[in-house]
Amino acid sequence: MKPFIEKLPIETENSFVARTYRTPHFEVPWHQHPELELILFTEGEGNAFVGNHVGNFTTGDIYFLGSNLPHTFQKANDDLITGAVVVQFLGNCWGDKLLEMPECRSVKLLFDTANAGMKLHGETRELLIPLITQLEHATGINRILLLWQCLALISARKEFELLSTQNMANLQSRLQARIDKIFQYTIEHYADGITLQEVADQVNMSTPAFCLYFRKHTKKTYIEFLNEVRIGKACQQLIDTQKSISEIAYECGYNTLANFNKQFLKIRNMQPSHYRKVFAESTAVSHEHLAASGKSYFP
Repeated sequence: MKPFIEKLPIETENSFVARTYRTPHFEVPWHQHPELELILFTEGEGNAFVGNHVGNFTTGDIYFLGSNLPHTFQKANDDLITGAVVVQFLGNCWGDKLLEMPECRSVKLLFDTANAGMKLHGETRELLIPLITQLEHATGINRILLLWQCLALISARKEFELLSTQNMANLQSRLQARIDKIFQYTIEHYADGITLQEVADQVNMSTPAFCLYFRKHTKKTYIEFLNEVRIGKACQQLIDTQKSISEIAYECGYNTLANFNKQFLKIRNMQPSHYRKVFAESTAVSHEHLAASGKSYFP
């Protein structure tokens, strides 16, 4: 089972895609495409799966993903409205010679670095938000200039977190298909009592062979990956609900609260109760800052 190969609707008068996708058109399964992707979340929150990375996204987050890097963004719950401005373009959509020019070396390096996936931070993120928002409605040469302004900002300021520890975009197709099937199965069944044998059966391997295979190609054990998925889902529940921590632990696939707390501390470097408190406090401060400044990221 290979990831869904997305075919992008590029209009004849444009060289790349820049548009808003909103529920129900936002929801896309584990997939990949040859185009690079710059994505700004304008509403909603949930879990980010990029290569072998498992994390969380929320409104205002920006990601830059390299060519053929498998990914999916899953909203926190089925009823949540999620939307994003998505910019997708081929690295050579303006010709093969452009990136070979001396002035474009930093952008060419940026494209290579993006094969691991990036999450933008700091002032770079703040500067990019209005540019990406304008980009969707820009026409003519202004579209290209705005996109290159975004790329120049990212490559010059280097305020980003690299996401995937393994270059998933360059795996051989046969190896990629196995990893993709394992990832998709885990995303869909993380709350179940998944066993190593059960996952190994999905790719027709023995359990020992599967464990060696997964670690070799993702640089982590399958149990480490499963715990990252479960804790990522738990984080969303801690943020979005008032459920007890024990209830969240059970719903995310943990049979004991002790094991849940242990894995949460290992992955997030804090206890679940502290995570919930810190997020609530940071959200309150952010809202106060925006109210005082009279600013808002989005209309």
